[in-house]
Amino acid sequence: MITSPLPDERATVRARVPLRLGLAGGGTDLSPYSDAHGGAVLNITIDRYAYAFIEPSDDGRTRFLAPDLDIEEVFPAGDQDFNGARLALHAGVARRMLAEHAGGRMAPFRLTSFVDAPPGSGLGSSSALVVALVEAFATRLAAPLGPYDIAHLAYEIERIDLGLAGGKQDQYAATFGGANFIEFLPGDRVIVNPLRVSAAMLNELETSMVICFTGVSRASETIIVEQQRNMAAPGGTVLESLHQLKRDAMEMKLALLRGEISHMAEILNRSWRAKKRTASGISTGEIDALLESAFAAGAIGGKVSGAGGGGFMMFIVPPERRMAVLRALEAGGGQAGGVHFTRAGAESWVR
Repeated sequence: MITSPLPDERATVRARVPLRLGLAGGGTDLSPYSDAHGGAVLNITIDRYAYAFIEPSDDGRTRFLAPDLDIEEVFPAGDQDFNGARLALHAGVARRMLAEHAGGRMAPFRLTSFVDAPPGSGLGSSSALVVALVEAFATRLAAPLGPYDIAHLAYEIERIDLGLAGGKQDQYAATFGGANFIEFLPGDRVIVNPLRVSAAMLNELETSMVICFTGVSRASETIIVEQQRNMAAPGGTVLESLHQLKRDAMEMKLALLRGEISHMAEILNRSWRAKKRTASGISTGEIDALLESAFAAGAIGGKVSGAGGGGFMMFIVPPERRMAVLRALEAGGGQAGGVHFTRAGAESWVR
């Protein structure tokens, strides 16, 4: 991130932040589970991004633009409260960053964003967008924020300022990038452990990975709110399922570091069974049908990435069966393809 003052206020700031696949532990980063027991997740970023651009205004008014959502909002000169904004993430980030790093006011600007995945994708796209917006403002305002600061601020804006339900892993995955084992400890402490995975292992996993969009962009909040309610109940299957998901994250980390892809597939399947026990609606008839088609074609592991109910699915497939699985998923109505892993996290630059 660039932290020196910009040489020219007429410059444009650009930021991009990678989306992620949740390999294991998703759900344990949610409160109240992480507060009481500590959570752990394993995720890896991929070559799909959230972008944010800040440019000087050309007409003295501030504009928010999201061309992928076909939304443009215009605010009168002097209005930097952004009340009633449809693009709530843009407004939330702008308000917080201007209040904390610009004395509450900034010259009128154009804030543009887009994401390489639809909302509700299960790839952490909403949180990645918030990180991209924070990163762009941090560079534009020369705010002295490190990666932990960026991730925590994005979490606070999304979960506290805007009151949107969800966990903590997406903000940290997007900010740090790469393969990370992330621990969520009581007292709002987070530890990001970057994994030093060999290039050969990453190549093999990448070649063995297939992702598939179900065609349904789901609102994850309903599932997440139910999960949080179920977490609060002492004992029972939900709490034990979350314990299992945390154990799976730890075991998945070891399997990844050792290059044991078939074991990773076993953990993926076990985690999917556990995750479905944490709330209703995580799986659907369409998801079950796609899973069945993929396994019949040769996949050895599979689950939904994210909260569930739709979005993207991920599969581990012997490379020799890759094309057969892709064809089976496409025939079942999915939009399937490969994926490439990335090492970089949040990035910004000036032009």
